[in-house]
Amino acid sequence: MNSNSKMGNSKRHNPLKKSLGIGAGIGIHASAFAEAIPREEIKVGVIGLSVHSAAYTEIINSGATSPEFTGCRVVAIFHPKGNPDVEFSEKQLQSFTDTIKGQGVEFVSSIKKLLRKVDAVMLLTNDGRPHLKEIIPVLKAGKPVYVDKPLAASLSDVLAIFKVSKKYNVPMFSCSPLRYVKEAQDIREGKIVGKVLGANTFGPAPLQKSHVDLFWDGIHAVESLYTVLGGTGCKTVSRTTADDADVVVGTWEDGRIGVFRGIRKGRSGFGGTAFGDKGIASIGAFNGYRPLVVAIVAFFRSGIVPVSDEEMIEIYAFMEAADESKRLGGIPVKLSDVLSQAKMK
Repeated sequence: MNSNSKMGNSKRHNPLKKSLGIGAGIGIHASAFAEAIPREEIKVGVIGLSVHSAAYTEIINSGATSPEFTGCRVVAIFHPKGNPDVEFSEKQLQSFTDTIKGQGVEFVSSIKKLLRKVDAVMLLTNDGRPHLKEIIPVLKAGKPVYVDKPLAASLSDVLAIFKVSKKYNVPMFSCSPLRYVKEAQDIREGKIVGKVLGANTFGPAPLQKSHVDLFWDGIHAVESLYTVLGGTGCKTVSRTTADDADVVVGTWEDGRIGVFRGIRKGRSGFGGTAFGDKGIASIGAFNGYRPLVVAIVAFFRSGIVPVSDEEMIEIYAFMEAADESKRLGGIPVKLSDVLSQAKMK
């Protein structure tokens, strides 16, 4: 596909902590959040230097010509030292830095300093492992936060992040840009194929040894699958693995079948097919970051989380269950079992 604050902290963040609550996986009350962060002034901070940091900053800071972003601006970024096994090259990091500085964004030396300057945060570190550690001070400070993929490196850390969000009554969400492909959204809303009876999706799925296999890039097409199938309800997952690909089959409680193919060799790309009671249609190709960034800014303005907690958690449980199925030779694994195991860690 990433005047300052004494007044902001006293007038905005305390009301946020006291009056807002996360309920039923939907999010914070919009009216209270709108009072906490006025529409006309939303200062956004970024944690992490990545492709998304540069791209999302350029999109948001185009507010003068894009009404969706008017009154919202990325003003500061903190770049923590990355892990060498997933870090970008020095040349890439310099390119991201130049792009972000060109948008008038200040580089600061700590998360603490960042939080003094902003109303909301995009956590765009290119690694799921430090996200739990990085998000705790953000949520403790009462700042709503969008977290880039992967949300964490394990399901247990995913659950821990949601636990912290609820502890501090501060909203957060994480999703792939592929969720906002127009055709996928239209299919979810019943506009193209009617009731969705099943779906297949595909996308790149390179492996990163420090993360659950599909968390790294496989999550994008897995999230496409969940988007068109309409959310939660997967009961069991089985996985077949070869050198060139993974094929993961999920069976939903209502009998529907969703299939994900993760590509590691040959030509790659994103896509899929939805099968409905009124038609069959392509899910559509990835068409850029802008639709997701529009959703992020709308979230900062309203306080309404656009993807339920339950759906975000189940997506990661689906991928964790696929890992367990691989370990067990491809037999079906219940999502309820992997969730129970993760809660015990």
